[in-house]
Amino acid sequence: MVPGNQTQFTEFILLRFSEKPDQQGPLFGLFLGLYLVTVVGNLLIMLAIGSDSHLHTPMYFFLSNFSFVDICVVSTTVPRMLVSILTQNNAIPYADCLAQMCFFIVFACVDNFLLTAMAYDRFVTICHPLRYAAIMSSWLCGHLVLLSWIISFLDSLLHSLMVTWISFCTDHEIQHFFCDLPEVLKLSCSDTLINYVLIYFINVPLSVLPLTEILFSYSQICFSILKVPSSQGKYKAFSTCGSHLSVVSLFCGRGFGVYLSSSANHSSWKSTVVTAMYAVVTPMLNPFIYSVRNKDINDALRRLISRIAFS
Repeated sequence: MVPGNQTQFTEFILLRFSEKPDQQGPLFGLFLGLYLVTVVGNLLIMLAIGSDSHLHTPMYFFLSNFSFVDICVVSTTVPRMLVSILTQNNAIPYADCLAQMCFFIVFACVDNFLLTAMAYDRFVTICHPLRYAAIMSSWLCGHLVLLSWIISFLDSLLHSLMVTWISFCTDHEIQHFFCDLPEVLKLSCSDTLINYVLIYFINVPLSVLPLTEILFSYSQICFSILKVPSSQGKYKAFSTCGSHLSVVSLFCGRGFGVYLSSSANHSSWKSTVVTAMYAVVTPMLNPFIYSVRNKDINDALRRLISRIAFS
């Protein structure tokens, strides 16, 4: 669909990080390396979980889905940027821009919901261990993941459809390395009030409610751990949550950084860097966090790599 009838252009220009020719090579190498590490790392986590029957539990079911979504997040933004660096063509067709924006919203929302499901899993594990198998059934886990995808898709579809109703000015340069919804709205000549109302009245609750559930879960976990008499028992309980807490802190920190960068009067370059940390660097770090702090994942990865090397 072509944007509103007040404009004739059919593409946007992504300005990326830099237009200087001498910086294109290092940028290409950097993001290609980040992309490959992210894909390989998260793929290894998924294969390790899938190949080890001991890891077929709700916790690792959510983790494998989380790794899959992280691959999707970086695959939505980075390959397109790498192609534009190679071809020296910053143009992106309107339809491709809309699709990129739509998929990024979907995967970012699913990431948020999966972290919430993982926090609830840790809460049930520590606070209700005797009822864990009954509560965290395969039916519940599957429906939690399915519901996450459905809500995220509907949210993304709504925002994307609303973008198709607005017109754009003659300036169609997006100060970003991908089509991010706020950056696209900045180029509109139409009244975007309803777009921003939807962002605040839909996306804010979709962010605040999961964060509230995560904070509640971990507050209950802390109270339960403090009641454990032995220090060894406390350490074991904390260690089961360490990886997830690290990822939650990273996720909330990056989201808070993006919010500050978009609401404050920062330069477009700084906002782009902050978003790159959100959309590219953090998905790369997640496999390292889970592999370093989790003995079960480490053991499964060693067995997987041994089988691959042997074959």
